[in-house]
Amino acid sequence: MNYTEGKMPSLERVGGAYSIVEKLSVEKHAQDLYDVFGPHSQAQDWTYLALEPFDDYDKFLETLTQMERSTDPYYLTIIDKKTNRAIGSFAYMRIDFENRAMEIGWVVYSDLLKRSRVATEAQYLAMKYVFEELHYRRYEWKCDHLNRPSHNAALRLGFTYEGMFRNAAVYKGRTRDTDWFSIIDSEWPKRKKRLELWLSPQNFDATGKQIISLNSL
Repeated sequence: MNYTEGKMPSLERVGGAYSIVEKLSVEKHAQDLYDVFGPHSQAQDWTYLALEPFDDYDKFLETLTQMERSTDPYYLTIIDKKTNRAIGSFAYMRIDFENRAMEIGWVVYSDLLKRSRVATEAQYLAMKYVFEELHYRRYEWKCDHLNRPSHNAALRLGFTYEGMFRNAAVYKGRTRDTDWFSIIDSEWPKRKKRLELWLSPQNFDATGKQIISLNSL
């Protein structure tokens, strides 16, 4: 086997039809992301994250600065191309360059991103970079077993459910069972085609409503 180690992610900016995925920057994104991470965010959005929403802008800037400097997790911002506003973020994490595997995590969406073309395309762009630029072998998604929206999102995006790790962690005063999902490199061409078919402008009517659901493809 002619095998070499992978590289760490260095994605700066990639764009699609509806979204832009850009390396998180305090200078560029702080004001927009405070609407996502700050006191106006929905409390239920933080149930399955180790963080809590921020009620102090200076403390938020301190945390965002740490996120910007971090290499693992490697934080990315999701920008709505229509408005040019940052409306969410996620991160490459648990980056195993020796085995060419990594996870997508720390997913924080504003209400504007939920169940949107922008969110789906951003996830697609993140996957494409991992498989086609870094040539990684395995891409993971993990979530709290109780987090059904995240579980369903992983399946919708084409991840394969691999099972539940019982008593995997303790956070926010309770135990967590963790569901594991993955896409591997040999599966990516079919997953890519499926996502591109759904994201095609021809799959949406004049009001932006989908014609065929991603789960149907």
